[in-house]
Amino acid sequence: MMLAALVPHSPTIVAAHAAAPASDAKAQAAHAAATATSTDIVKRGEYLARAGDCVACHTAPRGKEFGGGLPMETPFGTFYSPNISSDGEYGIGKWSADQFFHMMRTGKMPDGRLIYPVMPIAQYTKVTREDSDAIFAYLKSTEPVNLPNRPHALKFPFNQRNMLIPWRTLYFREGEFKADPTKSVEWNRGAYLVEGLGHCTMCHTKINLLGGSSKSEQFAGGLIPIQNWYAPSLTSDKDGGLGDWSEKDIVDLLQAGISDRGAVYGPMAEVTYHSLQYMSDDDVKAMAVYLKTLPDNDRGRKSGPPAKTDTKVFALGERIYGAKCAICHGKNGEGELQHYPPLARNQSIEMDSAVNPIRIVLNGGFPPGTARNPEPYGMPPFGQELSDTDAAAVVTYIRTAWGNHGKPVTAREANELRKAPLH
Repeated sequence: MMLAALVPHSPTIVAAHAAAPASDAKAQAAHAAATATSTDIVKRGEYLARAGDCVACHTAPRGKEFGGGLPMETPFGTFYSPNISSDGEYGIGKWSADQFFHMMRTGKMPDGRLIYPVMPIAQYTKVTREDSDAIFAYLKSTEPVNLPNRPHALKFPFNQRNMLIPWRTLYFREGEFKADPTKSVEWNRGAYLVEGLGHCTMCHTKINLLGGSSKSEQFAGGLIPIQNWYAPSLTSDKDGGLGDWSEKDIVDLLQAGISDRGAVYGPMAEVTYHSLQYMSDDDVKAMAVYLKTLPDNDRGRKSGPPAKTDTKVFALGERIYGAKCAICHGKNGEGELQHYPPLARNQSIEMDSAVNPIRIVLNGGFPPGTARNPEPYGMPPFGQELSDTDAAAVVTYIRTAWGNHGKPVTAREANELRKAPLH
């Protein structure tokens, strides 16, 4: 400015000062656009991380988000989830987007170590590069948690990572999700979320002794060994399937945690709380559209006469039900929609596995508090009031009364589930 004042008629000086504001404005606009794009990617990554429910496994009880350390008890030993915060020492702060994507696609750490399939590597391999980059951008934006990773405590020989080579040969197929051109865009979006980020097969498919599952048993239901709950079949009408559920029923259950067909408890309640309630209406609808088309491997509901039940056991269960359960679920198991699920002709009550109804009677529980159901009605625990014989009797009653086709349960089954973890 001093030079310009001394030589006011210099065309060079005047031109330079005239150009500066335009140049600054262009640079500021470019910076603002880049910042907006970066912010959008991080927000999208946060949404996708929600869809993948990353926080549920990578955050220990009373721990900091994504700091890892969550213990997961399995038949193979105890796994501890790793730190995936932005911390540069123990988290992924020094990783590149390429390294993160390589991990998602191949199921291998940047140093080449094979990842144990307690992480859904067989599902996350389907995630696109674009979505992987967005998730990585979000995780890099999180608060760093300077907490070292805890080593797994696995039994021999499962503590030998080279044991994963045959497992991967049998059960891991690397590759991005491929859209089915014969299906709608909505169906393919639902398939991508269910099969990929949502990793629904991790729970809703029976796990064998090798920790794997066969293609033929996908979505056919199975016991979740880590938490000792039973994930119902999503394919079979006879064992808790979705054959006669409407799309609205499915959307309500996933997003709100309650529907006209029942409510979510146990591990599924955590999924709804941490993940599904935050997903867009369009995405949850797409998941419902896809789930309704899963092949039905066991057509038709259970029919015929109910299983034979000891008369004294049935009478005991009926008395307990009348005293403790009928006030909410109705004298004839009709329930009160949506807060008190019906028990009569309820497929989740009739399933071959009685694990869930036994656990709910013993431990009670609440559906998760969600945006669509912020004040859920809960089920009180009766484990302290009922003996094993009483608990077995009332569960047997609700599984065989009102035309239900479940099988009786024993006092021993009730006793074994008293020791199950509460989450």
